[in-house]
Amino acid sequence: MAFAELPLADTLARPVRDLRISVTDRCQFRCTYCMPREMFGRDFVFLPRGQLLTFEELTRLARIFAGLGVRKLRLTGGEPLLRRDLDKLVAMLAAIGGIGDIAMTTNGALLAANAQALKAAGLARVTVSLDSLDDTVFMALNDASFPVAAVLEAIAAAVTAGLAPVKVNMVVKRGCNEDSIMPMAAHFRHSGHVLRFIEYMDVGTTNGWRLDDVVPAAEIVALIGRRWPLEPVAPDYPGEVASRYRYRDGAGEIGLIASVTQPFCRGCTRARLSADGQLFTCLFAGTGRPGVARADRGHLGPPHRPLLRAAHPPHRPRGGGEAEGGDVTHRRLEARRHRLGPIWGADAARRSYQ
Repeated sequence: MAFAELPLADTLARPVRDLRISVTDRCQFRCTYCMPREMFGRDFVFLPRGQLLTFEELTRLARIFAGLGVRKLRLTGGEPLLRRDLDKLVAMLAAIGGIGDIAMTTNGALLAANAQALKAAGLARVTVSLDSLDDTVFMALNDASFPVAAVLEAIAAAVTAGLAPVKVNMVVKRGCNEDSIMPMAAHFRHSGHVLRFIEYMDVGTTNGWRLDDVVPAAEIVALIGRRWPLEPVAPDYPGEVASRYRYRDGAGEIGLIASVTQPFCRGCTRARLSADGQLFTCLFAGTGRPGVARADRGHLGPPHRPLLRAAHPPHRPRGGGEAEGGDVTHRRLEARRHRLGPIWGADAARRSYQ
């Protein structure tokens, strides 16, 4: 078997099957859990355009990863639709042999105008962020005066374009939007979409994270289950990060991403490529591997297996297979908060809610 045909694995022998591609570090929202305005204000310096990987570089990298076993690609940011002509990149990626799924995560602000072109280019699915159906709560969270109705219109446009079912991500923060859990569940029951609740998580030093602000996934399941009984569903594929539950009355399903209380490190199959070409094999890594993506401005080097295997994740599952407890996770995340700067924090936040 040729070297390029061997399956790619990290230091814990986990296969890399999913590649997250950040096409930009910019976003028009200033979500308080991701890019709070006090950290990412007018004076914040984002990457100049010349430092972003070109569509050709991204496509070549994706082709190399496909040869090493990657089968799914997801376009992220920042807000990926701020990257001009994104449908052209989608078409280039869709032409790569071995790639079976191309998806995108978006805040929805520009989705309605681009959904048809993206679908025609080869995009299969979208995940849209929506943290409340209450305009006051939602606009306080996105800090961009962007209304709920516009996100719902974007979801409808995605359905019309054929980008369905849509996954809807809701980050839940105690004292902020936990009162929106039930209205969100009620709205998306029978919709055909999958509402996913994400535990509010630490992203460095940018969002003032505290464990007390986390609404555990188990609490969310219990809350919804008291009104509409739920039952667990088996994962769709190995390494799926969301725990799935379906309504017993047939109204659809929800997902829970318990990054804090139930870390899913053991089954992780994801690598993440930043907009400037750094490769991350763990969400909580403080630095990526810049030489993996581009040796210099004029030459794109292949991602070498030894470099990937050298990227040790900070959270390792215990020997018996159980995840670390919330108290252990909290202590480790708190330690990292004091070591990592705001740029890492924002990038990690963008990579986390995918």
